[in-house]
Amino acid sequence: MTETVHVIGGGLAGSEAAWQLAKASVGVTLHEMRPERQTEAHSTDGLAELVCSNSFRSDDFTTNAVGLLHEEMRRAGSIVMASADAHKLPAGGALAVDRDGFSQGVTRALEDHPLVEIVRGEVSGLPPEDWSNVIVATGPLTSEALAKDIDALTGEAELAFFDAIAPIVYFESIDMDVCWRQSRYDKVGPGGTGADYINCPLDKAQYDALIGALLAGEKTEFKEFEKTPYFEGCLPVEVMAERGADTLRYGPLKPVGLTNAHRPDEKAYAVVQLRQDNALGTLWNMVGFQTKLKYAEQVRVFRTIPGLENAEFARLGGLHRNTFLNSPVLLDGSLRLKAQPRLRFAGQVTGVEGYVESAAIGLVAGRFAASECNGLPISPPPPTTALGALLTHITGGHLNVDSESGSRSFQPMNVNFGLFPSISVPRQAKTKQPRPDGRRPSKSLARKAAMSARALADLDGWLQASTSVAAE
Repeated sequence: MTETVHVIGGGLAGSEAAWQLAKASVGVTLHEMRPERQTEAHSTDGLAELVCSNSFRSDDFTTNAVGLLHEEMRRAGSIVMASADAHKLPAGGALAVDRDGFSQGVTRALEDHPLVEIVRGEVSGLPPEDWSNVIVATGPLTSEALAKDIDALTGEAELAFFDAIAPIVYFESIDMDVCWRQSRYDKVGPGGTGADYINCPLDKAQYDALIGALLAGEKTEFKEFEKTPYFEGCLPVEVMAERGADTLRYGPLKPVGLTNAHRPDEKAYAVVQLRQDNALGTLWNMVGFQTKLKYAEQVRVFRTIPGLENAEFARLGGLHRNTFLNSPVLLDGSLRLKAQPRLRFAGQVTGVEGYVESAAIGLVAGRFAASECNGLPISPPPPTTALGALLTHITGGHLNVDSESGSRSFQPMNVNFGLFPSISVPRQAKTKQPRPDGRRPSKSLARKAAMSARALADLDGWLQASTSVAAE
């Protein structure tokens, strides 16, 4: 066995990095500050705790970028995906998990691995100098002391954005005489039946009243960070409402693909959906209802939604501050900090957004560190793969230029096919896969299918080459 790698942070990225290292016969010390020090978002001491949604989003790897990332990670031996698959819940075409079972599965696997030592306690500030190989996977809630030291080391001002949490409702408090169970277009996903969401119908008057209540509701005020931007993929529901009366109706409240089981002849103007949040089916997450409304206002406003008049909440929504590095400037191609290469970064702090994306960068960082420890060349995943596309986004980076200040900025991003190299799709090669809405297959779907097929072929070649090099 070679030197020990210190992984700081036991979230999804840190847990995945530790697992990849241990599977490559490298000793790991995994540092997790909870429960000695909690964060404003966590509630347990489990590794890989899900602090927001319990959904890993689409599991379709043929034409969906995040589903493709799922499949790539499975093929690369991901502990996060293994535990997600073992604890999946019905969620239409999405992969949703029992959050407690998922975290417990990851925790047990790492606790049981002979090459992994889990140390509870905060790593305050930069790691000791004698830690020669470190993966910092402290996530968007990096402790203040460590964040300040990194900032001082790099000379780069820390970037930040707010992330939001949606409320969770007790099933027994939902009026199922008003609501009904159905996945959009009756789609059957992992562990699902096609009736995996609870749907609350709104007519135009009810929808307009909800929009008015969201806009008028008393909200949490932020003084020091009030100008911090939101991540576009996780906007508070009231911020979406501010962008126009129909924004929500064409977003998370869209009524398409759904038929009211109680009134099949009536078309809802909008639909609020709830997704199962635990294996028992006793808790349901309000999809798209992340919010900065004050707690009392959340209860008042959300109980105006048909079927939720008597809703009881297991958890109300909230906001927490996320931080991330200006990675294209600060990190090299193997995720090492240019100013101090013994430090490698992983997860959401690098500028990816989403559970799976964070874990994916942990997977890549773990493999890079393992190759380094084992004296093997570091081989990045091909840019044609979802793993490689994310890595390219971080290290080769998408840098925006602000039209007013002229300054360059880097923003978090979910995996999407816009990050992949383009591919040509002959007209006759259009996919025959039917669309959920019954319309003819499009060239866009064919292009995504071709990108996915190319990605998996290139990934398999990369994994095979990595195995061959390791065996030599």
